[in-house]
Amino acid sequence: MKKVFIFLFFSVFVFSSFSKKEENISALEKLNLQIKDVKELVSKNSMYNKEIAFFIDMKIESGKYRFFVCDLETNEIIDEGLVAHGLGSETGVEGELKFSNENRSFCTSLGKYSIGKHYNGMYGKAYKLYGLDTTNSKAFERSIVLHKFESVPYEEQEQFICKSLGCPMVNELFFDRIGALIDNSKTKVILNIYY
Repeated sequence: MKKVFIFLFFSVFVFSSFSKKEENISALEKLNLQIKDVKELVSKNSMYNKEIAFFIDMKIESGKYRFFVCDLETNEIIDEGLVAHGLGSETGVEGELKFSNENRSFCTSLGKYSIGKHYNGMYGKAYKLYGLDTTNSKAFERSIVLHKFESVPYEEQEQFICKSLGCPMVNELFFDRIGALIDNSKTKVILNIYY
């Protein structure tokens, strides 16, 4: 029931949010293409989880749900939350972000990541991220990790949320849920950040 509700809610949100933009493809269609791409990747490598993957649509504004946990077998969104982008990704133009793989850019990097083991850092438990594309190949070197932060709201809001130093940074409660999925997975979960 929750899966269906989330899927329908997301479909309505997508239609209302993107009908005004000059997009040739809807956010839902874009997500479906990203899911297809990740399914192709995981099908070729036994080290990756074939059941779930995480997706972040950076085209959606930060006050809205844009971190999606997807069931790769059904293509359904099974959970969603808010996620911050890097402060270096701000362009000064509303609705437009830039991305970089460079050190000290404080930008979000697009691409697919393999989620590694957790460790305890300055934000508590966090997960190392390993970039799988040329656009995010320096993620580990840049210390780009998946972590929680108390200032990230739990629910959607009209205002933009806080920014990170380039990491995908989420709410503490949401982090606990996705962390349980990562920790219980016998294979590596893929995180895909796209725009």
